[in-house]
Parts: sequence; C-alpha cells; structure tokens
Amino acid sequence: MRTQPIGSHPGMALVPPGTFAAEQYQNLRLKVERLQQTRNVRVLAVTSPGTSDGKTLTSINLAAALARGPGAKVLLIDADMRRPAVLSQLGLGDDAGPGLAAALGDGAGELLDIVRAVDGVPGLNVVPAGTASHDVHELLRSLRFDQLLQDARATYDFVVLDTPPLVPVCDAAVVSRLVDGLLVVVAAHETTRKQLGDALNLLDEAKTLGVVFNGDTPARSRKYSAYYRN
Repeated sequence: MRTQPIGSHPGMALVPPGTFAAEQYQNLRLKVERLQQTRNVRVLAVTSPGTSDGKTLTSINLAAALARGPGAKVLLIDADMRRPAVLSQLGLGDDAGPGLAAALGDGAGELLDIVRAVDGVPGLNVVPAGTASHDVHELLRSLRFDQLLQDARATYDFVVLDTPPLVPVCDAAVVSRLVDGLLVVVAAHETTRKQLGDALNLLDEAKTLGVVFNGDTPARSRKYSAYYRN
C-alpha cells in the first residue's frame, strides 16, 4: 500500500480538515478500511526506519481519520515507551498519570482505566505511554500486553499503535507478533533506500502492510487548494 506524500503543519499534529494533507490521510484510511474488509486488519502498528520520519504524526492522523467514520471507535496507543510523543503532539501535555507502562509493569487495572478521550475527535481514545520502570522489551513480550490488545480488539473497531523506529531499537519488531500488520513511514527525499531496506529486513514480510511516504509537497498542495478555492 502506498499513499501520496503527506504534508504537515509545524506544531500541529491534527491536520485541518479539507487540506491537502487531510485528504492524504483519508486516502490512507480508505486503504486500511479495505484491509479490514479483505484481511480483517484491525490492530496495526506504525513505525519507521529512523527518527523524525513522521511516524507519530501519521499514527495520530490515521487514527483520527478512522475515528471520523460513522459510529467508529478507535484507540490510539503510544507504545513508544522510550520517547513518547503522542500526548505532547496532541497538545495534551506530558501527563504523569497511569499509562501503558504502568498497566504492563504492575499487571493491574483494566484497559478502560488508562484510556483518555481526545477532545474534538469523537470516537477517538488514546492510551499514553507512561514511564517504564521495567525493561521495555519484557513489557512488550508480556502476556499482559497480549491481553490488553485483545481487550482493545474486543472494544474498538481499530487500534493504532505508535511504536519506536525499527533500526535504533527492536521494539516494533517485538510488537509485530501481536498486531495484524504494520505501516512503515519514511520521510520523502530523506530516508535512504538502505535505511528502508534495513528496517524491512527486521519485519515479517507477511505483516508489512505497506510504506507511507511522509513529506512536504508544496506544489501539489498549492494546486489542490487553488482548484477548490476557484
């Protein structure tokens, strides 16, 4: 699966509806919905070869686009317990409350105990990463993590996990065992072919749903805006 390059607005994780970038996320939503129908893909992870490729931005906007479906319920999980960014990019601050790390480390509490609503996007809930006091690999390998994802699958139409980049750490590869598939985000004109190849070699080919090209496309964006403004 491939999408057109996705533009972004600095400091704004949720792109405004009706923009060129928003339309690209709607395209990605359509592809994911088609995968749900044909391959029962409902729990998917988003990762990237390296840092600053746009994986968190893609996770947030894909989850928001899916949540805009009629009656849809979507859960966005910040599974990057090393460098969590979902809450800050949503403008929710660095909440010190319970999150994924505590739920996995303590083995206590239900999924609903750590879920937060996202203002302005009905149907979208988020689970913050929290602060890990245990080895991250062991948390992601735990039976408790498997159970939380099963609970999420039973409650939500889609579950989107924002995971760490593949090349620096292997967290996303560990998570891949428990999800229906992964999207790999690359930065247009920045991520090298070798970096992408190294990342894909760490994943099960059957679990790799596709590559999302993230990057600014001012010429295409201006053409899109001018067409509909006229």
